[in-house]
Amino acid sequence: MLTAAEMAAVDAQAAATVPFAELVRRAGTAAAGSALRLLGGAYGRRVVVVAGKGHNGDDGRVVASLLARRGAAVTVVPAGAAVRLPVADLVVDAAYGTAFHGDYRAPDAGAGTPVLAVDLPSGVRADTGAAVAGAVRAVRTVTFGALKPGLLLGEGRLLAGLVELAPIGLPVGPAAINLVGDDDLSGLPPRRPDGHKWDAACFVVAGSPGMAGAAALAARGALRAGSGMVRLGSPGAAPGAVPVLEAVATALPADGFADAVLAGLGRCKALVVGPGLGRGAAVAPAVRRLLAEADVPLVLDADALNALGRLADHADVLARRRAPVVVTPHEGEFARLAGAAPGADRVGDVRRLAAASGAHVLLKGPTTVVAAPGGDVLLASAGTARLATAGTGDVLSGIVGAFLARGLGPLQAAALAAHVHGRAAELGLAEGLVSGDLPDLVATFLSGAAGA
Repeated sequence: MLTAAEMAAVDAQAAATVPFAELVRRAGTAAAGSALRLLGGAYGRRVVVVAGKGHNGDDGRVVASLLARRGAAVTVVPAGAAVRLPVADLVVDAAYGTAFHGDYRAPDAGAGTPVLAVDLPSGVRADTGAAVAGAVRAVRTVTFGALKPGLLLGEGRLLAGLVELAPIGLPVGPAAINLVGDDDLSGLPPRRPDGHKWDAACFVVAGSPGMAGAAALAARGALRAGSGMVRLGSPGAAPGAVPVLEAVATALPADGFADAVLAGLGRCKALVVGPGLGRGAAVAPAVRRLLAEADVPLVLDADALNALGRLADHADVLARRRAPVVVTPHEGEFARLAGAAPGADRVGDVRRLAAASGAHVLLKGPTTVVAAPGGDVLLASAGTARLATAGTGDVLSGIVGAFLARGLGPLQAAALAAHVHGRAAELGLAEGLVSGDLPDLVATFLSGAAGA
């Protein structure tokens, strides 16, 4: 995945060895092929191409030429020249591409007329997905060389429609921003033939009197994502008060519970802290001590994040840790951790918080953004509105803990957990999905992926 600046550099590198006209021909041919698939054929179809003055418009004019040769009735309209377009079976938007800035109002294509966007819907910013009020709404976008962040973030995610990637021979190398997908599950360490329950053991510190549900969801998320042993402790609650039969209940005092957690880490490979802990006076000092002293990969969520305040204030502690930390905020929690709410540039904001603190930061959203302190970013776009129900974040923290315990690195564990979380929700009820459904759906999805 490349930003606008990175894409411009790739284009310049390509132009040094491939004639510009050939690059335009390849891009236009790829877009014309997408148009033909949308139309179901060209002969007799009416097509309007909105073409800008720049390279995006050049691509659009190639589309127009190719479709006309196939028998379509094609009208090319210069960008900005019309408020309303002629009646058409398809509109091809080639007004602006990745270099868009300023303002734009797409001409009216007429109700129900499908729009194919070339590279990026005009009016959408390539790096952030922020869109002007008059931006194009496409049913499909064909993009070249690499995905752009704006196709997955902000309003761009909604305006792009189905995204097709056409390589067209551009010299795209390794990128700092990447999208996780089902294929990345191949990197999840499998169970060893001679393995045992402690191989991926996870300690979950969650819940409190009256908040047993959050603890159960986090523990079940870890179990269903592959933790063969989950130790579960809820400060101040009686052992066994949380109804997860497969987890081993651990007694934790309401005050000073960090001592008992540190003593019980033993053979555990990861630690999850936060869901349902509450905001009592004893929580913050215990969380901060676990941050400083727990020597296994650590996931901090929910009330553990509230206990930290500004995350950068703990940078010295994080720098001394031997094992990574993953924080999993939603937007409100991110605002407290960073000192400001995430803006339009979510990737940049998450990167800055990770760099300033030394933690791996997972910002939840329709597209989840995960950044490492060094600047690498993974996006997980499998989110669905079905997850907009209480407790789903608790399940996610358990999945991250399980993947860390299974041996994934923190960036991969967090992003792949977000992907699995979203893909599992797609298997659930379209209406009425509750967080308690998710752990079993996670196991179902992982089992299906393993058998694929």
